[in-house]
Amino acid sequence: MPQKTAMRSGLLARNSLWATFFIMGMVSMAWVPRIPEIKQAIHFTDGQFGILLTASTLGSLTGAQLAGRLIHTFGSRRVCAFAAVVMPIGLMGIGSSTSSVQLLFSLFVMGAGYSSLDISVNTQAVVVEKLVERRWMSTFHAMWSCGALVTTVFGGILTHHTTPKFNLVFVGVLCLVLYVPAIHFLLNGELDEHDGGEEETAPKIPFISKSALPLWALGIGLFGALVAEGAASDWSAILLHDHMRIGKGVNATAYASFAFAMIVSRFLGDIILEHLGPAKTVKLGGYIGGAGLGLSIAIAVPLSSHSRPLSLIIVDIGFAIAGFGMGPIFPAYILAASAEPGIASSVAIARVGLIGFTAFFVGPAITGGLAQITSLPIAMGLPALMLMFSGYQSHVMKVKKI
Repeated sequence: MPQKTAMRSGLLARNSLWATFFIMGMVSMAWVPRIPEIKQAIHFTDGQFGILLTASTLGSLTGAQLAGRLIHTFGSRRVCAFAAVVMPIGLMGIGSSTSSVQLLFSLFVMGAGYSSLDISVNTQAVVVEKLVERRWMSTFHAMWSCGALVTTVFGGILTHHTTPKFNLVFVGVLCLVLYVPAIHFLLNGELDEHDGGEEETAPKIPFISKSALPLWALGIGLFGALVAEGAASDWSAILLHDHMRIGKGVNATAYASFAFAMIVSRFLGDIILEHLGPAKTVKLGGYIGGAGLGLSIAIAVPLSSHSRPLSLIIVDIGFAIAGFGMGPIFPAYILAASAEPGIASSVAIARVGLIGFTAFFVGPAITGGLAQITSLPIAMGLPALMLMFSGYQSHVMKVKKI
């Protein structure tokens, strides 16, 4: 294919990826402001709810396990089209659930759709960067954060006016419609290098083998970061509502602060990664973000019994620091995975994603269990420490610049 035609296809796909990442953020985080209401409606404790949240992660693991092979065989755009239907259906199911069994199934469906779509669009993003000869990965993820922030603020406002069912069904239907034009100009099977391009690659690699060790190292680092991100989305509203007596709607400000700071750092992320390199970027982001998160909770929760406004400001600042540090970490690990020689990008990203996504399984369960034994404010020390661990694990990134 002529270079100009390939460049044009890359630019069109870039625009589609901006929109697709944005919609993904909307769908995945739409239920965050409604979590306290959903938890209260099924009468679950923090520990029980933490176990229930693992359904989403089991779905994500299932989707990630299948996505790499499906993309390698059929192409990333076809998998995107399928996952773009599954994910919003899961969200609508969450909003419509009247029992823990229905909620568990809906969380599983949305998780499977999300991970499949996530791996597909990240596979596309790697190739788009090659075609347009410019780094866009962090900016794509910034669009995800923009969608997450919009739907979180929107949901926070609607908590005073609508039921969770109306809120989540509305967002689900809207995003189903928006996905159609968003994925239309994604790269087709001839351009997306779904089978490794010119390089000879296999559709799968052994789960445990010498060739898989670099991916395990990257996946474990990503795992640490995603524990923190999952805690910010799943537990922040409950932390503010149940332990700091912050009212409904306003209790979504912690995650909104996290998401807004992540947007800023991700829009700056491509420049930061180019100048500092992925290892240093992840190291600084993990250490500073984890320390800021843990310290703010340690100060704000006791302070809330004396001054709720001041405690709210402090905890929101802490979540913002964590979000800013977290911003470029996920894109950095994805790019590092895609650069592993001898492995198709879709397969490498799927394997690292599969390992990393287990954070959404282990993180909520352990955090909820610790909260049951001690308290949620103390349990939130785990995601703070895991974000710092992700910073430490940055030493496995051998590429100086991405």
